[in-house]
Amino acid sequence: MVSESIIERVLERFEQDAALYEEAARHFGRQQPELLQYILSVPEGVLTPEEGEYLLYLAIIIWQSVCDARGSGKQHGGKAIEAAEEKNWELWESGSGNFNQRLDVFFEKTDQEDLLAFVEDSLTLDEEDEESNPPVTKEGAEPVFIALKTLIDLLTNQRS
Repeated sequence: MVSESIIERVLERFEQDAALYEEAARHFGRQQPELLQYILSVPEGVLTPEEGEYLLYLAIIIWQSVCDARGSGKQHGGKAIEAAEEKNWELWESGSGNFNQRLDVFFEKTDQEDLLAFVEDSLTLDEEDEESNPPVTKEGAEPVFIALKTLIDLLTNQRS
């Protein structure tokens, strides 16, 4: 399992030195070109430009955290990406309630709770601290979540 402490270390490194984030982005593109293309190709009009950038940022944090915990792993191609995404959309559709309530079924079926909690926290509005709110609309949260959950599944070789 990728622990919260690993995710926090990656976040700290990127916050302290933007060049490390840029380097990680380049490595992600070289090691997982089809996953990068998947993250960059959320259908036009579904996400705002800010949401697309935020999705990429979160994806690189997740990728780097998994690499720090487990190594870079194998490359993932289109069919595997498509299958994982389809399973996640089916799971999403099987849920009900608001955004956070729909995530319960994902938490029940994962051994990557800390990565999933990172994604949830990154997409959830903080009513107490408005300055830390993510640049994600209500409509954008679903496809961003599914894309990141698909990334987690593939990088950790997990299926929903």
